Parts: sequence; C-alpha cells; structure tokens
Amino acid sequence: MLLKTFGWSFAITVLGLGLAGVLWGWQGLAIVGILSILEISLSFDNAVINAGILRKMNAFWQKIFLTVGILVAVFGMRLVFPVVIVAITAKMGPIEAVQLAINNKAHYEELVTSAHPAIAAFGGIFLLMIFLDFIFEDRDYKWLSWIEKPLARIGKLDTLSIIVALVVLLVSAMTVAPHAAHGGGDKTTTVLLSGIAGLITYLVVGGISGYFEGRLEDDDEEAEDGAEPAAAEKKGGGVGATVGLAGKAAFFMFLYLEVIDASFSFDGVIGAFAITNDIFEMALGLGIGAMYIRSLTVFLVRKGTLDDYVYLEHGAHYAIGALAVILLATIRYEINEVVTGLVGIVLIGLSFGSSVLRNRREGKPGAESPAQSEVSSGV
Repeated sequence: MLLKTFGWSFAITVLGLGLAGVLWGWQGLAIVGILSILEISLSFDNAVINAGILRKMNAFWQKIFLTVGILVAVFGMRLVFPVVIVAITAKMGPIEAVQLAINNKAHYEELVTSAHPAIAAFGGIFLLMIFLDFIFEDRDYKWLSWIEKPLARIGKLDTLSIIVALVVLLVSAMTVAPHAAHGGGDKTTTVLLSGIAGLITYLVVGGISGYFEGRLEDDDEEAEDGAEPAAAEKKGGGVGATVGLAGKAAFFMFLYLEVIDASFSFDGVIGAFAITNDIFEMALGLGIGAMYIRSLTVFLVRKGTLDDYVYLEHGAHYAIGALAVILLATIRYEINEVVTGLVGIVLIGLSFGSSVLRNRREGKPGAESPAQSEVSSGV
C-alpha cells in the first residue's frame, strides 16, 4: 500500500535530487532538499483538505488528480506562476520575464516579492472562505464543540461567510495594506481588488462544483428509490463510501482542488525566495514536495483515514483559517515560514490526538453516534 501510493514520489525524489546534484553540485542538492521539506511542512493541511474532496470522486478523476493535477501543481504554480506574476507586474512579455528570471535573478526576485500583497490578499480571502464555510456548517461531529455549536447556529444565515470575509478584507485594506512590507507605498487598492478576485473565484468555482455535485446526488437518490438495502450498500451507502463523482461534477471539483492547491502554494513560492532565487531549483524542490502532498492525499483516501479520525478535517480547516490570517498579516509583517508550518502541524496533530482518544473511548473508529460525539468531543 505504502509503496504503491508513494512509489512515484520516491522515484521523483531520487531523480530530482540526482539532477540537482549534477546541475548545481552539493549546494544545489541541499537547496532542493530543503525546499522539498519546506513544501511538505507548509502543505500537510492541504493534503487533508484535498482528501476530504477527492474521496467524493471516482477512480478515474483521482488518477487525473495525480497525473494532470501534479503537472499543474509543479509546472504551473511552482514554475510558470512566478514568471506570469513578473510579466504582469513589470508589464513585459512572458519571454522577457523568463529571460529576466534566468539572467537577472535578483531583479526577478524583487519583482515577485513586490507582488506579494496581491498574492496574499487573493490567497488569504480564498482560504478564509474555505474555513468559514466549514466552521459555519452544522456538522455531525464537532471537535471544539464550545466554539462550533454557536457558530453553526449563526451560520444558518447563508451569506454570513461572505460578510465576514469582506469585513476581514476591509480591515486588512485599512490596517496592513497602507504599510505593505513589499512593493513599497500604499497597497490598499491592490489588496481590495485582489481580495475581491479571490472571493469571486471561490464563489464561482466552488458554487459550480457544488451545484453539479448536488445534482448528481439527487439523481443517485432517485435511482436508488425502491432498491434493496444491499444494493444501496454496494453502490456506496456504507460507512466511508465515496459518492463517486464523475463528469461535469468531477471536473469542476477538480478545478476547485487546483485552485485550493494554488492558494496553498502562494506562501511556499514566496517563502522559497529566502532560500534561493533560481526558478529551476525552486520548481524542482517545491515540485518534489508537491508530489508527496498528492501521494499523501491519495493515501488518506484509500486508507479511509478521515472516516477513522473524524476530527482530522476540523484540525486541517482550523489550520487553513490560521494560514489565511497569516497570509493577510504578511502584507505588512514578515512572518517566518517555520511559524506557518508549525501552526498547521500543531493544529492537525491536536485534532489527530483527539480522534485517537475518541476511538479509544469507543473501542474502535466510528463506533459512536454523531449525537454522542458532540457530548464527548472537545479539546
């Protein structure tokens, strides 16, 4: 199971580190290795969130996520995205931007870093919406029930998450944007426009994927009316079964996953400049890390980890909320990537520990009812 899931990641690691050693020597090998670890530590919560979505998709789209998705993640976000940012910021053509990245690495780094307020606002608001929609939903299992119960009650107002996100964006525009640490000058307009773009992206992609998912589930329910319980169980009615999304529903869910991955990668790409300004070292190191996150996502799905450890998704979403706040704060303040990574690891670790304790109390994973979980949960 382990080798089957992580086999490609192991192979890419060996090839990538070997290539780094040949091209850049021991120093390049060390840089690529450090970048890989940085990406994994920053994106572990990404794997948990992805697994929660990917388990709804059928086997074909899970393979697409591991093949086409990894190409988008490695070459799109880790190599092409910084170049595109430079081209837009400096108002130059893509070929000029690539030449700049290769021949004038210091200026290239300066241009990418100057675009940080826009990147942080877009990614911060997008991730904040994921967190808010999760925390405002009334769920069967509650981890921090003293927080989640009242928030679920007020979350019955459909537009509450949008209102909160806009308030956060306005506060960010009035506090951190006028004193941006990167790019110089007042970035209020940039932050507002980028944040609104992040909000619109979330609403469009998430809304479309949710619409098709809902239609597919409705069709399944109609098709199963009058079916034998055993047949329904076989089709996907058991514990931990997947919905098996396909077609348009799976396609838009795939797009949603890619946008989530892009938002998670923003801090990694910007943080990588503290280690190197070589775009090829950066793409190789972050790409290896991204491959492990993809494999870990599939591993969590195949092992049914999220069904066995029911608070794990909660911890990952709290980590997303923390990352969103950190991203917005970095518009003005310098926050070390180690802090960002540790926050996510600690929150996920606590939620995992709570899940283990719950399972021990009940004797086996998933033994208690949702109502009992609300009484016994809490950290």
